[in-house]
Amino acid sequence: MCGIIGIHSKDPVVYQLYDGLLMLQHRGQDAAGMVTYDGQIHLHKGDGLVSDVFKQKEVDRLKGNMGMGHVRYPTAGTYDSAEAQPFYVNSPFGIALVHNGNLTNTENLRKEVLEKDQRHLNTRSDSEVLLNILAYEIGKVTTKDLLPEEIFKAMETVFKRVRGGYAVIAVIAGHGLLAFRDPQGIRPLIMGERVDGLYKDSIFASESVALDVLGFKVLRDLEPGEAVFVDMKGEVHTKICAEERKFTPCIFEYVYFARPDSMIDKISVYKSRLRMGERLAQKIKKANLEIDVVIPVPTTSTHSAVTMAYELGVKYREGLIKNRYIGRTFIMPGQANRQKSIRRKLNPIQLEIKDKNVLLVDDSIVRGNTSRKIIEMVREMGAKKVYFASCSPALHHPCVYGIDMPSRKEFVANELNTEETAKAIGADALFYQDLEDLVEAVNEGNPEIKNFCMACFDGNYPTSDVTEEVLRAAEASRVQVDPVENQIPML
Repeated sequence: MCGIIGIHSKDPVVYQLYDGLLMLQHRGQDAAGMVTYDGQIHLHKGDGLVSDVFKQKEVDRLKGNMGMGHVRYPTAGTYDSAEAQPFYVNSPFGIALVHNGNLTNTENLRKEVLEKDQRHLNTRSDSEVLLNILAYEIGKVTTKDLLPEEIFKAMETVFKRVRGGYAVIAVIAGHGLLAFRDPQGIRPLIMGERVDGLYKDSIFASESVALDVLGFKVLRDLEPGEAVFVDMKGEVHTKICAEERKFTPCIFEYVYFARPDSMIDKISVYKSRLRMGERLAQKIKKANLEIDVVIPVPTTSTHSAVTMAYELGVKYREGLIKNRYIGRTFIMPGQANRQKSIRRKLNPIQLEIKDKNVLLVDDSIVRGNTSRKIIEMVREMGAKKVYFASCSPALHHPCVYGIDMPSRKEFVANELNTEETAKAIGADALFYQDLEDLVEAVNEGNPEIKNFCMACFDGNYPTSDVTEEVLRAAEASRVQVDPVENQIPML
């Protein structure tokens, strides 16, 4: 999972891109990069947070009124700094690209790019593969002027060749800004405008929060299989370029990844999390437990915990305080890094815990390590009972569309049932959200969406190419060995 943003303006865009990337920093913390264009391509990228990568001297040389940015976290367990984005090729015209998501037919495409398209690849990144396919197809149809209809013709072939979940923004030197979204709409991409006199600035971003902060009006989310091209005059051209489309946006965006103040596909992330808490509370009520206090594991479960406490008729307290300077443990590469950061990330307030029956609320349970550590901390503070609630159902299946949880061996729910998992993480009782309740909680925000990508929960992948062979290949390339224990972490 990554965050992307692109802006076409009558004014320099570097500071707008910088602020936009800060709003998307939660989507990736390993690397950041920007491209701007003022007659030539200016590119800078590096490891670390946005504020680490872009100092004043880097910002000063990123000139131009058109550009894009990227924040990255690796989806393959390890991270190679050569894979920081944007990627750039100089033919045709000069094209730079940023990508959020993951391609499922990367290896076949890599072979095609090298042997059929006769282009060179420098990394193992699927984003570089995607860039070269886009460049090759544009090169086949282009004239000197590169008309919008020629770009859309190229995009028709790109959509036929490329499989998976992807949201993409590309700068085409001398011609404009291109954005497109996969035919299933798995990865989010929203567009907006800002009117200044006769000129309309255009923006594309992973989440609406970037548009809000920069003063852009939200126009709409890109349609599945749609390409949008903003030419050098600022005129916007759009076309549905994919032949086969089925709208299945990722439901895990609402559970964990997106900021609560974002709207994705007309659904409020904040409201959907409130509804998750309400529905899960109804399930917990049936257990007839004595609960003194509801405490969220900050911060993605906070809003669900508020409504859960209200529905249960018990106190809500923030008994775990998050160090805001520690990154999101879910998106840290490697189990060892995640383990080390948990205690530094959260500190319990004993006054809210001692001698109480505590219900902890988290967004999900993946391996169970984080949950177990948190429960241990709460027990050390003197809790009488510790119950645990997950706002999402049990995770069972690998995500091949851009979320780093690919190995079935890593999911605690694939090794243990609910009661056994509760024992393994040290909880007196464990409650998972039912899948139908999660769907209702999210779908209530936009009933027009008939299906979601829920493959990580139910194993139903919306792209037809995800076979057992594809899953095994993904797992083989991504499962890490714990450097401390010299074994694959199971919980």
